Amino acid sequence: MASSALSNLMLAIHEKKTTSVDLYRPLRNYVTFTYSEREAQLLEDDLESLKQLRSDVERIPDPSPAARRDLLISYYKALCLVETRFPISPEKHHVNAVSFVWYDAFKQKHKSTQQNIHLEKAAVLFNLGANYSQIGLGHDRTTVDGRRQASHAFIGAAGAFAFVRDNEATKATIGQSSTVDVSVECVGMLERLMLAQAQECVFENTIAKGSTPGVCAKIARQVGIFYEEALAQLTCAPLKDHFEKGWITHVQLKAALFYCEACYRYGIELHEKEEIAEEIARLRSASSRLAEAKKSSRGAPAQLLEAMNKLEASINCNLDRAVKENDRVYLMRVPNPASLSPLPTFSMVKPMNMTEMLDASKEKMFAILVPDSSAKALSRYTEMVDDVIRTQAERLQQASELTRVRLKEMDLPDSILAVDGSSTLPVDLKDDVEAVQISGGPAGLEAELQQLRDLKRVNHELLVQTEELLQKEATEDAQFRSQFGTRWTRPQSSTLTKNLQDRLNRFAANLKQAGESDVKIERSVRENSALMSILDQRPIESAVPTLARPIMSLDATEDAIVGTLKQSLRQLENLGAQRAGLEDMLKEMKRKDDILPKLMTCTGSYEDMFRKEISKYDHICQDISQNIEVQEQLLMQIQAQNEEFATLFNLEDYKASREKCYKQIQAGIAKYREIKENINEGLKFYVTLQDAITNVKQQCSDFVMTRSIQCRDMIEDVQRQMSGMSFQDRRNSGPYPSVHQPTASSSPPPPESQNPSHPHPQAPYYRPPEQLSRPGYNVPPYGPPPPYHTPHGQGPPPHGQAPPPHGQAPPPHGQAPPQYPPHAQQQPYPSWQQQGSYYDPHGQQPRPPYSAQNPYPPPPNQGGGYYRQ
Repeated sequence: MASSALSNLMLAIHEKKTTSVDLYRPLRNYVTFTYSEREAQLLEDDLESLKQLRSDVERIPDPSPAARRDLLISYYKALCLVETRFPISPEKHHVNAVSFVWYDAFKQKHKSTQQNIHLEKAAVLFNLGANYSQIGLGHDRTTVDGRRQASHAFIGAAGAFAFVRDNEATKATIGQSSTVDVSVECVGMLERLMLAQAQECVFENTIAKGSTPGVCAKIARQVGIFYEEALAQLTCAPLKDHFEKGWITHVQLKAALFYCEACYRYGIELHEKEEIAEEIARLRSASSRLAEAKKSSRGAPAQLLEAMNKLEASINCNLDRAVKENDRVYLMRVPNPASLSPLPTFSMVKPMNMTEMLDASKEKMFAILVPDSSAKALSRYTEMVDDVIRTQAERLQQASELTRVRLKEMDLPDSILAVDGSSTLPVDLKDDVEAVQISGGPAGLEAELQQLRDLKRVNHELLVQTEELLQKEATEDAQFRSQFGTRWTRPQSSTLTKNLQDRLNRFAANLKQAGESDVKIERSVRENSALMSILDQRPIESAVPTLARPIMSLDATEDAIVGTLKQSLRQLENLGAQRAGLEDMLKEMKRKDDILPKLMTCTGSYEDMFRKEISKYDHICQDISQNIEVQEQLLMQIQAQNEEFATLFNLEDYKASREKCYKQIQAGIAKYREIKENINEGLKFYVTLQDAITNVKQQCSDFVMTRSIQCRDMIEDVQRQMSGMSFQDRRNSGPYPSVHQPTASSSPPPPESQNPSHPHPQAPYYRPPEQLSRPGYNVPPYGPPPPYHTPHGQGPPPHGQAPPPHGQAPPPHGQAPPQYPPHAQQQPYPSWQQQGSYYDPHGQQPRPPYSAQNPYPPPPNQGGGYYRQ
């Protein structure tokens, strides 16, 4: 067990203290004097906001570190805006009634007083870094998440101190009284200290998740390096006598502790590799370093001393074991620790980039306050910068385009990739293949063909059911017409159903024609399966031929030629990346190039200032020129190398075979698209036809229902007419003397309530299907028709018993007449329940992705749904 869990004592920075300062009145007076009272009135709200921010910064820090952090960021952005509009200095026409006072964070008796906004900005940024350090120290570092959050906070602190060092420290200490805490040396030391503590949190999490000793050693060594860098600055002027001894002791012990921790972890890895001699040397170095550090550990926290003692015990234990094994088994010569190479490191942290967080360019405070002369001068300077950037960007773009064209002419880097078996496809062709594979590819066509077969079967079954429905009604009508003779006066079914039969015949013809199209599609799939099979290869690049090495090599130089060409291509790629970086640098420099404060305080010639400021871009322009020059030389070199490569590897034959493969893929894609389009058209046709047949079937059902009601009423009328002809027949045959007795297949008599004594009004013989209720509406259920009288003891017929065929003679006297049609006992609108998974109730069949000739005929016109009559 090492010391990682015991050494988590860390340092936080206290904020700098300040005195109250009134910004409102001096700034308002400056606006009134320089501009007008009107501008001063318009800026009242902004001045009040600035005053409140400064007042909040002066007070005791908010108990919430996060709220304090947000306050400091807001105030710093406001100061950036003040800097660009209010020249604060002792000069006569500047804001000379404002003095900022800040005390040293480590020696609070020292203070700095300046009429310089840079001191204010540096102090606020310092306090921001201190705030981040307090946030990091406040997290519970006994948990994985707590250590992760603490590490992030320490990274923020390092970023804040680094921002002070790079942007404000020098300006805040030039020519006037200053304190050490905001000096370049001090904030640089604090940055390394915060990075050390952030890396230490990462190390503790690395130990917690059980990483390998080698990884732990690298991370621990980087912790030690950060502490050593901080210690180096702490022990030199001007910080040597500025910090309490406890600070130096803490950093010194942490540096030693993590150096030894890295040796200990690295030694474990060496022991696993049986490199016992180096393990002994590393452990001896760690033991010596710990012993030396403990000599100056007076006053160190007990927790830190305990961690050092435990680590020392672990090191000595491993050292004794290694020495014994070496003496008994390995007998290796132990090197001098001073001759060992430095321990490997792995940095997991870097200062947080505060540029975006502290960017005040989008803030609206004091936005209206820009002097006319400064605005015009700034616009002219901006045009100069834009011209420089535009010119250089065009040069960079031309260089990149030249590289692309030259490489394409030489077929690079595709030919080099082909040598390694990493052939590529043109982007457009690869996209087309991926689209085919996503849609199922040739291998998925069989499933879609099966969909066509299923839909065809479903349509055929639905058509047969509809025809049987009409045929059954016609047969029953013929039976009653034969039985009752001239008394059966309603029109024949064939007269009324001619239009429906014509539609069904047209559907059958379309279905037959569609079946022929299906056969053609299936034949096309079979005949072109070999052509399209290449599209099923994954990845598709595996189908592209590779560039074979020479069969015979006299001097085995092909590897050297390929390697040299690869190296040149990598150099060319690096130049391209460098150009992108140079362009980004230009844009970033322009974004940061804010000369407005200088323009507002400039007393000399603007042109002189412009020449000086625009010269900042000269070094990037030189780098761009050098990049383009090096690229031209490199392209000439690559051309010579590629000619040698093409000759040795017979590149022309490879290109021919590759183009042949590309054409095969293109042909396969074209054929697949054609078949896919035909299948999609077929699917659309069958789904549309299914809707049309279903519509006609519903009309047929409505017709049959109407005829059933008419049939019932007519039977009653005929029976009443025949009832007075033979009293004897009435006694023998029931209430209908002229009608033959029904067989057991007749329905049982309905309840009395359903057979009223008064006659029913006769319904029309034919009601057009369009006038019946349509599916989806409320249809009143029809009751069963009045049945023939059934002899006592005889029940209804089996369900589905067929009536006599059409044209058959009526049964002899004394036998039951044909069974009354059962339609009125069924649901008014019989529905086909086996529509299958291909039926789309909303018509949302997907549009086909390709354009091809439709092999399917359009379904015949049909009223309702997809058709018009």
